[in-house]
Amino acid sequence: MIIAIDGPAGCGKSTIAKMVAKQLGFYFLNTGSFYRAVTYAHIRRGGDCTDRAACLETARSVDISVRDGDIILNGEDVEDRLHTKDVDMNASIVSSDPELRILVTDLIRRIASGMDIVTEGRDTTTEIFPDADYKFYFDASPEVRARRRIAQQGGNQTYEEVLDLICKRDENDRNKALGALKIAKDAVYIDTSYLTIREVCEKVVSVVRPAHC
Repeated sequence: MIIAIDGPAGCGKSTIAKMVAKQLGFYFLNTGSFYRAVTYAHIRRGGDCTDRAACLETARSVDISVRDGDIILNGEDVEDRLHTKDVDMNASIVSSDPELRILVTDLIRRIASGMDIVTEGRDTTTEIFPDADYKFYFDASPEVRARRRIAQQGGNQTYEEVLDLICKRDENDRNKALGALKIAKDAVYIDTSYLTIREVCEKVVSVVRPAHC
């Protein structure tokens, strides 16, 4: 079974998806982390993230897998390095290349094959797993998401800087040629702005469990 969740940055997708996966006994898969891994690898090589051909070459040359929910890059667990300021600023640029998205989508589908998963990202319900058993779209205001991101990452950036970054990320994600952020017609919409993580998790589980008792 595939439970797919989409939504903008900072709306709680990863935290809630992990909780849902644990509660249901499913595997958690963050699709956005694959693009972050390519971005991190390209930055580490000293590459220019606006150079699409070079980014695509990086994506083709690295080995990305998943272990216990963490991203493994060339045999190394890099999960804790995928949310730095540099990766945040460039991941949306890197992931906007349609050819690179096709490559990463194929990889994600291979990894997920034959598994019960809870997966989340930007185009999980529309492009990667359009036939997912259950689809959800999480949302929250940019201001709420900026405050959450600061609480998550600490005080390295001001509220204004984080809010500006989130707004730019939203604009870029919604205008991608392939894999644009949008609400699938059959997705359950949940505004997480003023809900606790537990409350959102319960909403998701309440939709899934009755149909599979």
